[in-house]
This record gives sequence, C-alpha cells and structure tokens, in this order.
Amino acid sequence: MADQAYLQWPFLEERHRAFADELEDWSATHVAGVHGPDVDADCRRLVRLLGEAGWLRHAVGTIDTRAVCLARQVLAYHNGLADFAFAMQGLGSGAISLQGTTAQKDRYLARVECGEAIAAFALSEPDAGSDVGNLQCAARIEGDHAVIEGEKTWISNGGIADFYVVFCRTGEAPGSRGLSAFIVDADTPGLEIAERIDVIAPHPLARLRFRACRVPLAQRIGAAGEGFKVAMRTLDVFRTSVAAAALGFARRALDEALAHAVRRRMFGQALADFQLTQAKLAQMATTVESAALLVYRAAWLRDQGRTVTKEAAMAKLAATEGAQQVIDAAVQLHGGLGVQRGEVVESLYREIRALRIYEGATEVQQLIIGRELLKEMRS
Repeated sequence: MADQAYLQWPFLEERHRAFADELEDWSATHVAGVHGPDVDADCRRLVRLLGEAGWLRHAVGTIDTRAVCLARQVLAYHNGLADFAFAMQGLGSGAISLQGTTAQKDRYLARVECGEAIAAFALSEPDAGSDVGNLQCAARIEGDHAVIEGEKTWISNGGIADFYVVFCRTGEAPGSRGLSAFIVDADTPGLEIAERIDVIAPHPLARLRFRACRVPLAQRIGAAGEGFKVAMRTLDVFRTSVAAAALGFARRALDEALAHAVRRRMFGQALADFQLTQAKLAQMATTVESAALLVYRAAWLRDQGRTVTKEAAMAKLAATEGAQQVIDAAVQLHGGLGVQRGEVVESLYREIRALRIYEGATEVQQLIIGRELLKEMRS
C-alpha cells in the first residue's frame, strides 16, 4: 500500500481521509488486474465499475477538487487506465457540470455519473492544441441549429464516447473570443471517427471529422462566443488533477524501487545498502513530497473559491516533470527488469510521458506561471 502520511496534511479534511482510505481498499481489489489486449473494452469496463461503485459522482456535478485529486492519485497508483477512465468522465462532462443548463445536466450528468454514458472533451485540432485561439473547426448558425465543419484530434475517449463537448469557431469576435461549445451526441449524422490513434500508453484516442453536422442550439453550453471561458474553467479544475495522477504514478514507482532495492542482492549485499542507492531513493522521495505539497495546495485553494491559474500550473509542472524523473530513476534501479514489458516500472515509464504534454505541455505551464508572476508585480 502507498504511503498515506500526506492524508494528515491540513489541506485535507476528515471526509477526504475516509474517501481516500475507502478508494484505496476498493482499487486494490477491483482495478489492479484490469489489463487486456482490448483497450476500448477495458476502458468501458472500468467506467462501468467506477460508476456502479459510486466513485464517478466525485468528478461530476458539484466538483470537490481535493476529492478528484485524491481519486486520481489513488487510481493512478493502481492502474493508469482506471485513472484515465475516471478523469475523462470528469473532463468530458466538466463543461456541463460548470456551465450547462438544467436540461443539459438532467440529460447527461446522471448517465455519466453512473457509468452508463462515456463523455469526451473535444478541444484540440491538428494545428491548434495549446493555442486555443487558433481553432479552425467552425459552426455556422442556421435557424435553431449549428452546423459544424472541421476536425478535432487527440480526443480522449474518441471512438467510444457517447457524446463530445466540441469547441468551435462561431465568429462573434476574433481569436479566442469567437468560440462556442456544443454537446454533440456520438450518433449525430455528420460526425465520424476519422482515425483511431495508438499512443505509447494505450488509451482510447481518436481524430474526429465533422461534415455538415447539425446540432440543435439547445446543445450549446453557455452563450455564443463563451466557448473559451467554458474550456478554461473546465481545464482549471482538471489541470490540478493531472498533477495528482502524476503523483500517483511517482508514488508507485518509489514503492517499487524501495521493494526492489531491499530484495536485490549484488556484491554480497542488498542493493539498498549502497550509499548511491540511498541517495537516489532520498532524491526520489523528496521530489514526490515536494510535488504533493503543490498539488494539494492548489486543490485546497480552488475549493476555497480562489483562482488557481498560477498554482495549478505550478502543480502540474512540478508533479509531471518530477514524476518523469522518479520513474526514470526507478527503471534504472531495476536494471534490465526495468525495461521488460509487463514490469510495473516499465508500464509507469510509458504512462507518465503523455502527462507532460496533455492539458498544457510543460512549456505552456512555464509561460502561464511567468505571465501570472508579472501580472501580480504590475498590479
């Protein structure tokens, strides 16, 4: 079991401690062994399990950021795809939770929460990832419908989702001020899965194509031209949770490294007895705990109603970069076993790489932090 001393930190309340303990016990039993050749089927199964057990309600509707972060850390520790399944249900429905109409919430959120419907967040495009203001997928208004034309790519849950929250250019103003968000059901005529994308740590991922895809205006989230605000509000919630997932991966890597160092014998002693090993383990543990402080500070601040643009960026930067270093060190300590397919640290090495890119790459987080620091100085 992972070290849970962090649960006693003042950022967390008793209900969070009880939640983490219960999820830890459940995860060790229910998700640790869900690995198979059919990633789509595994993901659907995990969404269903998480919904039936009631865990998804913490990522849908009224969102407790600390609970979401705890869930992602615990799930990532046990199974990267379980973390993905939980997180994408929250991210995919997050815009509806935060800014949807009562009718939209009634139609979608209960189904997402119980694992009956799979949600997806469709923002990125071939030429517009972090540069949201450069989106080219467009929607023209025809009467009481929007007609969507264009493409989206790198869409998590693409190909298995029951609906997509799609961000389009509607032209109310230049750049990011002329975007709107629409809920598009997966069976809507004109929406097709153009390509399934295979990545280093397999997850359901796809490129979407929209051809004269007609969506009722009642499916728009927020007002016309508010799509950028809707997207950023959603990402502000879940960016901190990406850091928490990285923290879960890093904690598992540290535990695997500690166990291996104690077991492994070389030159007449345990690997753990070498000072070089002890120094490496010390650095790994310090990196993990430093990132954890930033993660739960950001989560606590958001739950107090504070704007956490800078703090969330710091948490994601420190946790994802730090986890990459910790996992790489764990692979090195395992020697040849560290790169053998099926070993835990080998799987973690593949899992962590994407987290340094999605929901804002490391370099984007640096720009955000620098911009916010200068804004504070000049105010």
